Amino acid sequence: MRVLLVGAGGVGGAFTAIAARRDFFETVVVADYDLARAERAAATDERYVAAQVDAESAENVAALCREHRITHVMNAVDPLFTMSVFAGALAAGADYLDMAMSLSRPHPEAPYERTGVKLGDEQFAVAGDWETAGRLALVGIGVEPGLSDVFARYAADHLFSEIDELGVRDGANLVVTDDDGHEVFAPSFSMWTTIEECLNPPVVWEDGAWHTTAPFSEPEVFDFPEGIGPVECVNVEHEEVLLMPRWIDCKRATFKYGLGDEFITVLKVLHALGLDRTEKVRVKGVEVSPRDVVAAVLPDPATVGPRMTGKTCAGLWVTGTGVDGAPRSTYLYHVVDNAWSMREYGHQCVVWQTAVNPVVALELLARGTWSGTGVLGPEAFDAVPFLDLLTEYGSPWAIQER
Repeated sequence: MRVLLVGAGGVGGAFTAIAARRDFFETVVVADYDLARAERAAATDERYVAAQVDAESAENVAALCREHRITHVMNAVDPLFTMSVFAGALAAGADYLDMAMSLSRPHPEAPYERTGVKLGDEQFAVAGDWETAGRLALVGIGVEPGLSDVFARYAADHLFSEIDELGVRDGANLVVTDDDGHEVFAPSFSMWTTIEECLNPPVVWEDGAWHTTAPFSEPEVFDFPEGIGPVECVNVEHEEVLLMPRWIDCKRATFKYGLGDEFITVLKVLHALGLDRTEKVRVKGVEVSPRDVVAAVLPDPATVGPRMTGKTCAGLWVTGTGVDGAPRSTYLYHVVDNAWSMREYGHQCVVWQTAVNPVVALELLARGTWSGTGVLGPEAFDAVPFLDLLTEYGSPWAIQER
């Protein structure tokens, strides 16, 4: 297996640290627009090679694939570039994985009632091209989406005879401080992506169809395990809701994120000021995207680990009828302590938790345990080998009955 890793930021850097401990691949070409950043990530293993890439150009991605005889493209850049990297991989005859699918566009007349272009629609629209080429595009294989979707497959196959709701619930008790020990606003993940998913109309699957609601709607307090405790969660647009119903029979599917009052306030202010816009504006003779500016002035998520404390939890709350015919309410989850991930890998817990899942998936593909053609989500594959291998990586998952 010869992998092209597109993006050497927080998640890409964690990916290289995790993969360096495994032997399922021949080489990883670590590519980034910033060659110096790619070189730093590639320095972690002698099997790694650094390269410069323009992720906005499918032709550039395809050329890099051909130059290095790439078999699998791992997309670790912002979803703004998903379609170009996706197209470049297909053009070069490589398989493809990503952690964030093609972007949505709200319905022009009723954005908080009806879906417009949904997350992943552009990718699923060309699934036939991937099938004809005999190539696999495994989409949404980070942690959320990704591990949460694997949990859904496991629940459907082993725990439930009928599912009422697949409810992704994500929460944390993470705190970032400055050099003087004061708590600061510092997102633990890509701010560009966070703005995109939090301010778009959230999608809910219900009664056999997708519909939308207002951002931050349906607040609920969810009690997260392993000491994290109660966190208020709200509806957020996310890929799981668009993936799970394609393969798993459920009456309802939701994604709720524990953002916290401060984070929600910041996002609302950014939206009110137009700073969430991606369209470029001219400022003193220079064209810039307001959202790019916001992301640039905040701390790089890859650098906040040493000043971060706490745990992050990704999980899926499943309700319905168990295999024994009795009502069942089960939370399948994965917790990572920042102190552990920093000590063991040198990367903060949120990016580490995101990065470990595509490494596991690539190893299953290399072994031939997972295989397929077309555009497929994690739900299309057997969950047990994935969960077993994740535990082998030293990061076990757990089940909590509710």
